[in-house]
Amino acid sequence: MSTIHVEIVSAEGAIFSGDAEMVIAPAKMGEVGITPRHAPLLTSLQPGEVRLQIPDEEERLFYVTGGILEVQPHLVTVLADSALQADQLDEAAAMAAQQAAEEAMRGAAGEDLARAQEQLVEASARYRAAQKLSGKRR
Repeated sequence: MSTIHVEIVSAEGAIFSGDAEMVIAPAKMGEVGITPRHAPLLTSLQPGEVRLQIPDEEERLFYVTGGILEVQPHLVTVLADSALQADQLDEAAAMAAQQAAEEAMRGAAGEDLARAQEQLVEASARYRAAQKLSGKRR
């Protein structure tokens, strides 16, 4: 099967560089799947998992807090605000962050409410990704 080259980078540095048969990413308008020779695309990412189907390997998971996805026919670039490889996710810490964000929403108003909502979306996505990874470890 043909592949597409994938680069995942963040402000912290390069996270992944290699070939994949398919890339699944959390675009703002919904999850997108990219295969080789995909039409060019530029879209924002929301917090969530970027999944890579790599030839002769298990699916590789990465968690991004948001960013930009650029697709060219033979290259996918994820410019993440921040990114972690799935094995770097801590389920307990993610749950604590989600609970803290939920608590912040209870007393928030105006701009504080909008900020608290963004934190809750990011914390919830991180927790779901950590749970998914935890299920694969068992």
